[in-house]
Amino acid sequence: MADIDKVTKQKVKHEVIKDPLTGAETTGHVWDDTLMEFNNPIPTWWLWAFYGTIVFTIAYFIMYPSWPTGLAEKGYLKGTAELTYKADIIKDGKRIVGGGEEITTHWNTRALLAHEMQNDPNELKRQEMVKTVAATPLASVIKDPQQSQFVLAYGKGIFGDYCAACHQAGGQGVIGHYPNLIDDAWLWGADSADIELTIRKGRKGNMPAHKASMTDAEIAQTANYVLSLSGESVDSAAAEHGKKLFNTKGCSGCHMPTGIGMKALGSANLTDKIWTQADVPAAVDAKAKVAAVKTIIANGFKREMPAWESRLSNDEIKVLVAYLKLLSAN
Repeated sequence: MADIDKVTKQKVKHEVIKDPLTGAETTGHVWDDTLMEFNNPIPTWWLWAFYGTIVFTIAYFIMYPSWPTGLAEKGYLKGTAELTYKADIIKDGKRIVGGGEEITTHWNTRALLAHEMQNDPNELKRQEMVKTVAATPLASVIKDPQQSQFVLAYGKGIFGDYCAACHQAGGQGVIGHYPNLIDDAWLWGADSADIELTIRKGRKGNMPAHKASMTDAEIAQTANYVLSLSGESVDSAAAEHGKKLFNTKGCSGCHMPTGIGMKALGSANLTDKIWTQADVPAAVDAKAKVAAVKTIIANGFKREMPAWESRLSNDEIKVLVAYLKLLSAN
């Protein structure tokens, strides 16, 4: 009897059993008398696509950098794909793009970028336009719609890569740290040649602290005078004393007796209502404004802008200057 049941089960196992309600083919597995498992195999096209991903993965591992090897001298599998490009060089303190020897290396994103910048047709057109803009006087660039639009687009990329981290994406700067570049009030000179020199060589600016040479009352009086130079409401008696201190404690030596500043030193113009260090615009009342200026007079500050001539080409610097002038003009 047991042998007959075994044979019967084997026959049932190979029979095609369908669900009585839907008519769909099942695997023959039944639970609780009525619960059946449908037989829905993976579509053939999906299966071959899955096999294709396996083949792609193997090919990718062979061609491109992939798996770590754990060996100090290798680091990872470099792959068989190669790229060729010309290296940049620094000559006379200036970067020349693609001016060095030809380099062939394994595929990597840095090499790919260098290769595309030297061979991609669109990039070659951009570089040609950069040369054209760099060779054109700034006044002509501003008047030419095509060149000015190119400067605003291409210069934005350069500014974003090298300048925005400090001066912010829109060039508005951060009071107390980095100057605003869109107000057309340039500490080191607003002429295009001055701006180019600033970008090339960088700048170092500082104001000495006066808390050791002036009393708190004297600092407050000087702060009142400084605020009066730009038309702020101040204590007139304190400002009158502050004027004398301004001219005897060294302030006028950098900011000039009239307070208009000095381009050679990068000292701020105190008469134009543009504040680069003391956050006067954010002060809620006259007392807070005095306090903001007092902090700068008492503690002084130091700031430095790096030189970019070793990172940017001559043409890129020219485009960046034109971008900044257009940005401040707009």
